[in-house]
Amino acid sequence: MYQKTSLEKVTSSITKGHSTGGLLYKKTTLKNGLRVLTCEMKETHAVCVALFIGVGSRYESTVEAGTCHFIEHVSFRGTLKRPTSRDISESIEGVGGILNGATDKELTFYWCKVTPEHFEEAADVLADMLLNSKFEPDDIEKERQVIIEEIHMCKDSPSQQVGMLIDELLWPGHPLGRDIAGSKETVSAINRAGLLKFMNSKYNPKNTLIAVTGNVKEAKVLATVKKLLSSWTNNAPRPVYTAYEEKTGLRLIIEKRDTEQAHLCLALPGISLRHPRRFHLDLLNVILGEGMSSRLFAEIRDKMGLAYGISSYVEHFLDSGSLTVAASVSPSNLNKAVKAIIQQLNLLKEDIPESEMRKAREISKGRLMLRMEDSRNVAGWLGGQEMLAGHILTMEEVVMIIDGIQVVDLQRIARELIHTEKMRLAVVGPVKSSNALKKMLEIDAE
Repeated sequence: MYQKTSLEKVTSSITKGHSTGGLLYKKTTLKNGLRVLTCEMKETHAVCVALFIGVGSRYESTVEAGTCHFIEHVSFRGTLKRPTSRDISESIEGVGGILNGATDKELTFYWCKVTPEHFEEAADVLADMLLNSKFEPDDIEKERQVIIEEIHMCKDSPSQQVGMLIDELLWPGHPLGRDIAGSKETVSAINRAGLLKFMNSKYNPKNTLIAVTGNVKEAKVLATVKKLLSSWTNNAPRPVYTAYEEKTGLRLIIEKRDTEQAHLCLALPGISLRHPRRFHLDLLNVILGEGMSSRLFAEIRDKMGLAYGISSYVEHFLDSGSLTVAASVSPSNLNKAVKAIIQQLNLLKEDIPESEMRKAREISKGRLMLRMEDSRNVAGWLGGQEMLAGHILTMEEVVMIIDGIQVVDLQRIARELIHTEKMRLAVVGPVKSSNALKKMLEIDAE
């Protein structure tokens, strides 16, 4: 099934000697354009094999919404070599491993984690799924129902639904603002021909990367990948996406539900993955809402007692981004909580004590270093950067960037991004009136 060729013929370039967190990683590009990243981690008892495809939900047209996610699901249904989903899962789980996949807005990701002696089988399973998935009509119909149930499950969860609503407010009328899974209507309309056409146009070697991290030698990785994937030829061009242009639209969505809590997301447009100051916003977010020592947790949970859990997160896409605060509160405390969150956001524009700045730096560096203990996280770190940014920052480089960020840098990014008229608010819960919320967001009452 696979054409065997020498390593020299399938390798066009090899870059060696890069380190991340004391871990040496190497990049090899095969003749067909497939990139291979390897990172040997001798002290672990695991190997992670990860396939990154440079396509996600933002590459879909309106009628295609949910196609990437659908393809990912059906790829687990069976191949020529492993005819059923159970055959696929048992190949990995039967040796104590883990197998999974995920679709995001800009990437599709398949991965498995096994002990070193089962590396070749793990690589074979992922390559088999990539190249030989059957896409049987019966499997497609069964998976269609599974995905529709997944969509229903997310909509039934107020905390997940409010996250999808805030995306609609941040990226109105754009694929970034849609649910990655699509809708019941679009998923119901997707057919086998559409799945295969989309896959054949987007899944190609030049748009794919395999990262192998853990206790395995580079030579063994390259020999295995060459055997499995060097004969894969698909000359389709790399896919393009619809660029996002900032636009005005709704800034408040309230979905009334009879729930015990009001679930909210308050968000601001952020900055892109390629923005030179994205780490400034990341560090600002650590101060704002990451962990139990953050300002939001200390003020809104510990001091005011308004929420059990509250946090903030940052998203960076290729040409856009966001800063979002998420919380669940008693409906009677909704207005008070939103007012307090807005106050904490505005306080970020003021002077930040050096002690708090040092703490944020240490939190950021410490969490990064701890994540690099796991082969799965190392694969994600290397593969995600290479696929999206085209360049891998080492852990040492990121630590240097973090150490170089000053209070004035955080104040500058806060003053640029945090403005009341840019804030978006989504709420799911038993909200009786939106007037107070509109006033806080400076939205004209109807």
